[in-house]
Amino acid sequence: MESKAKQTKTNMATNVDQSPIATNIFFTKYLQSLTQTPHRLRKRMLATWTPDQELNRVRLRSGADMKRKLMWYDLVALGVGGMLGVGVFVTTGPVALQISGPSVFISYIIAGISALLSSLCYTEFSVQIPVAGGAFSYLRVTFGEFVGYFAGANILMEYVLSNAAVARSFTDYLCHAVGENDPNSWRVEVDGLFKGYNMLDFPAVALVLLLTLCLCHGTKESSILNLIMTIFHVVFFGFIIIAGFCNGSVQNLVKPGGLAPFGVKGIVNGAATVYFSYIGYDSVSTLAEEIQNPSKSLPLGIVGSVLIVSLLYSLMALSLCLMVPYNKILKDASFSMAFRNISWAWASNVVGAGASLGIVASLLVAMLGQARYLCVIGRARLVPTWLAKVHPSTGTPLNATLFLGLCTASIALFTELNIVLEMISISTLLVFYLVANALIYRRYVMISDNPPSRTLLFLFLLSFCAICFSISLKIQQQIWGLPLFGGLMLIVTAFFHYSMSRVSHPTGWSVPFMPWPAAISIFLNVFLMTTLKLLSYQRFAMWTCLITLFYVLYGVHSTYEAEEMKGGVEEVPNPSVQQSKLDIQML
Repeated sequence: MESKAKQTKTNMATNVDQSPIATNIFFTKYLQSLTQTPHRLRKRMLATWTPDQELNRVRLRSGADMKRKLMWYDLVALGVGGMLGVGVFVTTGPVALQISGPSVFISYIIAGISALLSSLCYTEFSVQIPVAGGAFSYLRVTFGEFVGYFAGANILMEYVLSNAAVARSFTDYLCHAVGENDPNSWRVEVDGLFKGYNMLDFPAVALVLLLTLCLCHGTKESSILNLIMTIFHVVFFGFIIIAGFCNGSVQNLVKPGGLAPFGVKGIVNGAATVYFSYIGYDSVSTLAEEIQNPSKSLPLGIVGSVLIVSLLYSLMALSLCLMVPYNKILKDASFSMAFRNISWAWASNVVGAGASLGIVASLLVAMLGQARYLCVIGRARLVPTWLAKVHPSTGTPLNATLFLGLCTASIALFTELNIVLEMISISTLLVFYLVANALIYRRYVMISDNPPSRTLLFLFLLSFCAICFSISLKIQQQIWGLPLFGGLMLIVTAFFHYSMSRVSHPTGWSVPFMPWPAAISIFLNVFLMTTLKLLSYQRFAMWTCLITLFYVLYGVHSTYEAEEMKGGVEEVPNPSVQQSKLDIQML
């Protein structure tokens, strides 16, 4: 016994002695890696993966497969549930009051058209590359590792910030559901913190943590919960729309100031802000590894949910402005206070309860999508690999779900909605813009085997026309630029369409009338981005510097060692979890 105890003490002493040595070796190797950063950047920034590698090799790094249990109606419900509740209940009041006036419903229509065109681009990619990475995978396959990483990091920021904002709005509406008019009565004010960060929201944190645990349990169970909440929520939306149309007044649309008191610029600026409302449909594309028959279910789920939500959003915004003159709409819990304005106090409580339910559904779907994005970024070795692990029994990315749940809860505890709202819009618009560019490049260069120069010139001219169009709108003396650059965009697109004689169509579902839908999507996304405030770009620039620094210091070295030095994807020890290429193609 004494000899064993001595041996144990000797081993412990050896481990203690070796730990500083191991640390020194690690830092020495890392410093050597940093000296090779320029070479590694050249090798990895534009490195692309093929769809076959994304589908069959990279996916195996998660250890276990996600379980294919979802049907097309699950996707429609998840898409509708993910979008409903976020936009109408969070952005409609502030946009109607400060930006668009009664024409806020037109802003929703413009944003909806842009979202529909972007959803078509997402749909083709998701059918051709049915993996959980969404825009990250689509852009990595098309434009290389850094563009994919850049988009993925922005998507994650968009999700975490929007989820935190939505969780805080849940507290607002829950207060109204129980008859409490002051939403801050459920928050704790802390002296000494900066304004905008000093109201601690513990109900929002509790909601985020509860949904995180639910998502860890299983995707199908979360989908059933979302389906039930979404059905009730759509019925509830119908109640608000009918009540608003029956009890509202057309006079509220034209008085005071007319239908568009802030002019065309106000309508367009409002469209850029309410684009935040359409965050959610891209979550459906991240479920591609959990869908039965993805080639048929994904188009129905993505496009169908965007169409349904666009209609409901526009009608909801119109009903709000019918009930209340735009200058009397409150920024917080605007629908609840609108019913109080028409002397339906009981309906105000119902609206609070229904809005709270919708916000829970949208938060559930968004948190579902964000974890899958991070999981696939982990597979690519751009973040630590433990975030890529899929739990073998639940089939969910457990580590990514828990990590992002804690991040969301932390931000929801401190940060108010107005601080993050426009930051979310610029990230969303940028990612949708990149996906539309990638679709045109993939269709006309990678699949059709055309020289890239003509397609790249076309994409540059599209963005240039959109920027010049926006500048002309802002500078009222240069109004002649609107027909000039708008017409130039149409001429350039038509010329490109008829000059590219050699075009191959992908197998399965594809966007019709190419390149028009993707080109218009690019134009609208650039146009809407230019309407955002300078502060949004300043915050976005800071975030861009931060994620670029992380890529240079960590991401590029991790992927270089995994792909260039070790020869690609490691073998997975448990072959039972692997799904062959033939299985995926048959699905």
